[in-house]
Amino acid sequence: MHPRHPEIDPQLLSETEEQRELRTVLRDFFTEASGPEDVRKQLATPRGYDEALWARLAGEIGVHGLAIPEEYGGSGFTFAELAVVLEESGRALSCAPLLPTLVLAAHALLHSGDRRACERYLPRIADGTLTATVAGFQDEPDADAGLGGPGVRAEHGATGWLLRGATDFVLDGAGADLIVVRARTADGARLFACEPAGDTCLRTPRRVLDETRRQALVEFRGAPAVPVGGSGQVTATLDAGRAALAAEQVGGSGHALDATVEFVAQRHQFGRPIGSFQAVKHRLADVLVALEAARSASAYASACVAIASPQLPVAASAAAAVCSETFRLATAEYVQLHGGIGFTWEHPAHLYVRRARSGEALFGTADRHRARLAELVGLVGLVPPSAA
Repeated sequence: MHPRHPEIDPQLLSETEEQRELRTVLRDFFTEASGPEDVRKQLATPRGYDEALWARLAGEIGVHGLAIPEEYGGSGFTFAELAVVLEESGRALSCAPLLPTLVLAAHALLHSGDRRACERYLPRIADGTLTATVAGFQDEPDADAGLGGPGVRAEHGATGWLLRGATDFVLDGAGADLIVVRARTADGARLFACEPAGDTCLRTPRRVLDETRRQALVEFRGAPAVPVGGSGQVTATLDAGRAALAAEQVGGSGHALDATVEFVAQRHQFGRPIGSFQAVKHRLADVLVALEAARSASAYASACVAIASPQLPVAASAAAAVCSETFRLATAEYVQLHGGIGFTWEHPAHLYVRRARSGEALFGTADRHRARLAELVGLVGLVPPSAA
């Protein structure tokens, strides 16, 4: 069952007709334009994704503007619709920078309350002409403690604010057109919008486990920047990112399970499909049970983002822990139950394994989220009855 809270309308936890139609369109779209071989080809391109496909997602389906208010050029839907996109993109292992652009950067701008910055950047995100990411955002407890990221600071220059320092493993950091940076100032942490130029912003791609989600070291060397909002708090943005990643992981887990079920029905040993063996059935049943729990946790987190529920921190960390572990289990069985072919580079299973492993640490490990949950629900410091 879904966890319940008085502020969450049960209808938000059920897929609407519009969302089902969107899912169908996206499933067909990604099947046609972003299959395993397409993903491999995209990895060899300078940007690491198909820019024509990115433009089609924005123009033909309107993906980029789904969760952006109409006043800023979007469609005025909610994060629940965007979560459908993320789930289907995760299922197809899409290389497009949906997470950094449509979730992290867009939500950082929206949460800042800075209308001028929103008017300047969000319409371009909505129409697909601007890619964006965030840098210097750190996980709790440092995110809102004024640390501002590893060495990123902002100072007044002759013509305005300048950024100096570096931050590592920035999603799509080498290619994004806009970077929303959290940096230290004399008055505490603040957000800044930086449109990087080669002479003041050095961006070095990192070799990472999951090549479908590129990351980079970003070094600011007096890079011009514009303040965004008056606060450097980013917890709500990070929680939106966790909910988005959870939706991706549900999609990836669904693909792994479906592909494995199809394979074990076709592969024969001892004159019968291996899917008919009880041991194999049990393993797949375990994945299905875990997937349904992950789907529930993801739906609740997405609903909390959609209505800005105060339960979002709890929901986001719960989804992060459950969905990352489900994805790891599903991809492990994806490889194991495919036998020898599942271990080869030619098979797409290893791409999903890499995505699962990298996602486990992207916004904090499962253990860290459990510790955060314990703090949020007041369990820290309690003595178990058996130890009393």
